[in-house]
Amino acid sequence: MPVPRYLPLLLALGAGPALAQNLVVCTEASPEGFDIVQYTGAVTADAAAETVFSRLVAFRPGTTEVVPALAQSWEVSPDGLTYSFHLRPGVKFHSTEYFKPSRTLNADDVLWSFRRALDPQHPWHASAPRGYPYFEAMGMGELIKSVDKLDDLTVRITLNHPEAPFLADMAMGFASIYSAEYGDQLLKAGKPEQLNTQPIGTGPFVFSRYARDAQVRYKANPDYFGGKPAIDNLVFAITLDPNVRMQKLRRGECQVALYPKPADVPQLQKEAGLAVDSTDALLTTYVALNTQHKPLDDVRVRQAINLAIDKPALLDAVFGPGAATPAINPYPSTLLGYNEALQDWPHDPERARALLEEAGVDGLKLTLFIRNGSSPTIPNPALAAQMMQADLAKVGIALQIRSLEWGELLKRSKAGEHDLSLLGWAGDNGDPDNFLSPNLSCAAAKSGENQARWCDAAFESLIQQARRTDERSKRQELYEKATKIFHEQAPWIPLAHPKLFNVRRSNIEGYTISPLSNNNFAETRVK
Repeated sequence: MPVPRYLPLLLALGAGPALAQNLVVCTEASPEGFDIVQYTGAVTADAAAETVFSRLVAFRPGTTEVVPALAQSWEVSPDGLTYSFHLRPGVKFHSTEYFKPSRTLNADDVLWSFRRALDPQHPWHASAPRGYPYFEAMGMGELIKSVDKLDDLTVRITLNHPEAPFLADMAMGFASIYSAEYGDQLLKAGKPEQLNTQPIGTGPFVFSRYARDAQVRYKANPDYFGGKPAIDNLVFAITLDPNVRMQKLRRGECQVALYPKPADVPQLQKEAGLAVDSTDALLTTYVALNTQHKPLDDVRVRQAINLAIDKPALLDAVFGPGAATPAINPYPSTLLGYNEALQDWPHDPERARALLEEAGVDGLKLTLFIRNGSSPTIPNPALAAQMMQADLAKVGIALQIRSLEWGELLKRSKAGEHDLSLLGWAGDNGDPDNFLSPNLSCAAAKSGENQARWCDAAFESLIQQARRTDERSKRQELYEKATKIFHEQAPWIPLAHPKLFNVRRSNIEGYTISPLSNNNFAETRVK
C-alpha cells in the first residue's frame, strides 16, 4: 500500500534525541495566518494565540477563570476605569533565525501591541489588511481611553466607562502581546507582511514553518515563562476529513485528532489505546441571514426561513443523539442572561409559506455558503446544507449550496457576498458579551464580523448597558431583553449547541479539553 502521507514526518521526528517528545495533532483546517489580531477563527487561534503568543492574563486550563500570565498581578480602581498591570520580569521573546531579541519583555511591547490596533496614526496600524476584527466588533476603540507606561514593568489601561468582561477580554487572542523590537526591525526592512508569516511571541512554542493545507511546525520554547513544554516538537497536521483524522490516529500518524464526528464517538470510546475527551463547550452552530440582501431585510422572510427548517431532524442526522442541544438563544444555557422563556421556532412549513406570501415573495432563490471540512460546530456541513435545501424547497425557496475552503468562506461572508452562511462560534471568555458583540452588534455589522449584517438600535442599547454593569441581576435582565429581540428579529437560524469531543492516544497526558474550544499543548506530554 502507499506510504501514508504523514508517516515520514513521524519517522523524521522520532529520529532525534532519545528523550525528545514529539506530538502530531491532526487538525481540521489551515490557519488564516499568524498575525492573530487580524483573525477570529478558532483554527487560527490554536495555531497562533495558543502556541506562539501570550497575553497579560490567561484562562486556567479547562475553565474560564482568569489567572496571571505576562502580568503577574494587577489592580482595578474602585470606579472600574483603571487597570494597572504589573509585568512578570525577565520574560524572553522567541529567538529564531529571523529575529534575535536584545531585551526581555517590557511595557513598550504592551503599548505597541494595543496602540497598533487602537491608534490610526501608529506606524503599524495600516499593516493589517483584514483590520482588527475583535477590537472593532467589541468597540475597543471607544472603550479604551489610553494605554500608558508607568515604568518598564507597569502598564495602566484607562477605560472611558466600566466594562464588566474587560479582564476576561484581555485573556483572548486579540489581546496577544507582540515584540515592539521585532516590529521595528520589520518596518525598517520594509517587510511588515512578515509579521503574518514569521511570528514572534513569548508563548510555549516557537514557530518553525508552515506549509498551507499540509502542516504547521513548532519547537518548544526553552525560555517559556511557564516552564519549557515537555513536547519538544509540535506539528499540526492539517486534515480536513474527520474520517481521515481518525484513521491517522489509529495508525499512529498523529497522537491527537480533533473533532471526530459525534456519531463515531461511542465506538471510539470502546477502542483500546484511545481516549476521548468531552465537555459541554461554549459553542453555537447557526446560519447567518444577510439582512442587507433583499428580501432578507424583511423580518417576515427571515422568520419564514426559520419556520421552514426541521431542526430536530437536522440535529439528529448531523450531530447524532445526545451530541447537541437545539439552539434558541445565541449562546448556551450555561451563560449569564440565557432567556429560558423563549420558545424555539417550530417546524411549520404552512406558516412559513403564509409569511412569504404576506411579504410578497415568490420564487425566491438564495445561496448558502458552507465550509469544505468539518469542525466541532459543523461536523457535516454538506449534509446540513442538503437537509436545509430540501426543507426550503417545500416552501418555495430554491437554495444553491456553495462549498468553500474555511478561510475563503470567512473572507467572502465578511465581505457580504452570501445570502446565507453556515457558521459556528466558540465562546472566547465565558461571558455572554463575547457571543453578542462580535456577532450581532452594529460595530460588528460595519466591520463584516457580524455576518448577518444586522444592526438593531434597541438590541444594541441593551448589550451596551449590560457591558457597563457588574450587577449580575441587572445583566441577566438586560440580556433576556436583548435575546428576545434577537429571537423575534431572526437574523440567524440558531441550530445547535454541540458537545465538544477530541480523541488522543491513551499515552498522551496533560491535555485539558477547554469549554472555550481552544487547544493548548503547553502541558501535554507523552507517557
